[in-house]
Amino acid sequence: MGLRINDIAPDFTADSTSGEIKFHDWLGGDYAILFSHPKDFTPVCTTEFGAVAKLAPEFEKRHTKVMGVSVDSVSEHTKWKADIEKVAGAPANFPIIDDTSLTVSKAYDMLPAEAYMPDGRTPADSATVRTVFIIGPDKKVRLTMTYPMSVGRNFAEILRALDAVQATDGAPFATPANWVPGQDVILALSVSTEDGEAKYGAVDTKLPYLRTVKLPG
Repeated sequence: MGLRINDIAPDFTADSTSGEIKFHDWLGGDYAILFSHPKDFTPVCTTEFGAVAKLAPEFEKRHTKVMGVSVDSVSEHTKWKADIEKVAGAPANFPIIDDTSLTVSKAYDMLPAEAYMPDGRTPADSATVRTVFIIGPDKKVRLTMTYPMSVGRNFAEILRALDAVQATDGAPFATPANWVPGQDVILALSVSTEDGEAKYGAVDTKLPYLRTVKLPG
């Protein structure tokens, strides 16, 4: 069975471009984005990792660590980083882990259990390794996204989703469709209108089950 929302993200130890990493220790008390890709030196993934490099200040503001997963080796990652930085115009300082053994890919259900990497493999052999996980400070999976190999990920949307996760984490709120920071959030049905007004100010009742408030803070 694959990982589900609120499952504990599997711990692992792996070599990376930042040295050996024990995932739960590395996560500490922060949020994390774990994202994977089919193979180093591939065009779509180079643009994606470049997008992450350029967003580093945004992730830092959100107390969120970023880690890339690849089925290639650290030595290959190190060479590839030069291409990423050339495309992005920004340093790729986040760790990229070595998952040549497929240990992490299988633990996070990115590949079928019987998957193998033949000699001379191509990106098609690991095409399903293109997944995004947002993980909370309590080590629980908050969100997952999986893309086909032909579709580059929208990291502006991933950042927006991270904002929504953080805005609603542990609070009686949800975000409506297309929500962006600064917009109102939906008040949970478990909170009465009276209590909502007392805690959060004016409640806009659009429907009996659809009430919005300003996001505190």
